[in-house]
Amino acid sequence: MSESASTDAEGPLAGLTVIEAGTMISAGTVGRLLGDFGADVIKVEHPATGDHLREFGPQQDGTGLWWKYLGRNKRSVTLDLSTERGTVVFEDLVAEADVLIENFRPGTLERWDVGWERLSALNPGLVMLRLSGFGQTGPYSDRPGFGTLAEAMSGFASLNGFPDREPLLPPTGLADGVAALFSTFSVMFALYAREVNDAGGQYIDTSLIEPIFSLLGPQPLRYQQLDDIEERSGNRSTSSAPRNVYETGDGRAVAISASAQPIAERVFEAIDRPDLIDDERFADNERRLENVEELDAIIQDWMHDHDRDEIVERFEEFEATIAPVYNVADILADEHYQAREAVVEVDDPALGSGLVQNAVPKFSETPGEVSHLGPDLGEHTAEVYGDLLGYDEETLAELADAGAI
Repeated sequence: MSESASTDAEGPLAGLTVIEAGTMISAGTVGRLLGDFGADVIKVEHPATGDHLREFGPQQDGTGLWWKYLGRNKRSVTLDLSTERGTVVFEDLVAEADVLIENFRPGTLERWDVGWERLSALNPGLVMLRLSGFGQTGPYSDRPGFGTLAEAMSGFASLNGFPDREPLLPPTGLADGVAALFSTFSVMFALYAREVNDAGGQYIDTSLIEPIFSLLGPQPLRYQQLDDIEERSGNRSTSSAPRNVYETGDGRAVAISASAQPIAERVFEAIDRPDLIDDERFADNERRLENVEELDAIIQDWMHDHDRDEIVERFEEFEATIAPVYNVADILADEHYQAREAVVEVDDPALGSGLVQNAVPKFSETPGEVSHLGPDLGEHTAEVYGDLLGYDEETLAELADAGAI
């Protein structure tokens, strides 16, 4: 772990102004990624409730840990977009922005008369990211969408888990995170088109279902060409063997992947079975897949006779690919994670300090950083509206009286 400290270097997105008008994980992750690398991310939240992420998941004395993580490096302002005065303030904010992130149900902003047509007329260079469950078009576009639904409908759940059990959903917001990653680089594509190719502004339509579907490999091609639908295979691979999770003698677990022939041979040597190299059952990847039950049994028997650390050390000796199965306590204790400064400790007024994943990837000249965790609701309202928009105290008081902020 390392302590986060301010740096003289500016992130690569310094000078980029981003308005995040969204809630929960997908929109919040896009804002977090841009903020990690220097963008000024202004988080717009409802004055009464704030982002639902503040109340979501584990809490420490009433402080939401999801919010502290995804709200980091952002400035929080309050604004009720459903009010007439609120939409005027929103227009003023967007007029000053490079990027707008929103994840309302399609049609909501249009109902408030601050949809793409209106906002792009005010700011022709605007890049507007529109995140939704099923996209802005299509017969399902007006349905409420959540990551769980996308994990089910994308084909992910049908492939995840063991063949003799029901489909398995991930334990965290995987579809939201994948959509956020696609959305973040899409925003940068659009900014490149604007800045380098004079393309002007544009909007980006990201659904939750399509990004995760796109990561599942050549499923449509496989179905079209082979009339084959891939089924759940647990921790095994349908393409290579050995590939599995194995229990060790001390009750822990390791994972092995040996897709290339030389790696498989090193695994056989590491488990004291060099004879398997010339065994016709395991002579190449195709035959190892055909005899995977026998192969896994041989490896598992050897694993049961050795502790995890001993196993990892031996596999490293033979340059056979292996990794211990870690939980977060293991990660925090691991010397490699520590050397990479993958986790930083950040001072926070509510928590005292908080451990969070560092900004990744690493940049040699303009690194990202975590300057602060999620702020209080509306903590920067006066600052942003005063400095960025030029509102005076009388205007702020009037907006507050009108319930707009």
